[in-house]
Amino acid sequence: MTLEQWLLALMLPFLAYGLGSIPFGLVIVRLVGRMDIRDSGSGNIGATNVRRTVGTLPAVMTLVGDIGKGFLPVWWAGMLVPDAGSSWCEGYIALVGLCAFAGHLYPVFLKFRTGGKGVATAAGCILAVSPAALGVSGLVFIMTACSLNRMSAASLVATVSMPLTVWYATGSGAFTLWAGLIAVWIWSRHRENIDRLLAGTEPPLWKNDPEA
Repeated sequence: MTLEQWLLALMLPFLAYGLGSIPFGLVIVRLVGRMDIRDSGSGNIGATNVRRTVGTLPAVMTLVGDIGKGFLPVWWAGMLVPDAGSSWCEGYIALVGLCAFAGHLYPVFLKFRTGGKGVATAAGCILAVSPAALGVSGLVFIMTACSLNRMSAASLVATVSMPLTVWYATGSGAFTLWAGLIAVWIWSRHRENIDRLLAGTEPPLWKNDPEA
């Protein structure tokens, strides 16, 4: 690696955190709905609350932005390191992904508060490492969402599957541990959703739910 590449490698975790901190949901809703998404619905800045509050198109835009800010720095890290198969390179890539993920949860632009729950950004990180692993977890998400009609339940079940799918797709202990840490982090951010799921009061994904 050249000196410039080493300097970029040292800066990339910080750049990843900064990129992860961009609150796409907040920005898009302000542009489209001229309101603060944190004052509406669940108060979360993620795509689910954007869809319930403003509509589908802003939610899709938010989703793409949140996935992209996880994907881009991890992909960049993979392109930057010279030997992507070595344990230290995998550890470095995982570190960059954790920084982007932490930025979404604790965004510097929002004073480290009111960040999202991290599912879409985690998906972007996993996509950069193994599209196959994300594909399997995505199928788990879709099947759970269709059967239970609860976005949070689908997110939680798919998150549990991520370490397993990453292990089978990559065989990397570093990436598997990384996916496991992300899963624990996501579950910790869904405490209120878990309580509502257990109480049967979690809002449905589709309004035609017979229990709604």
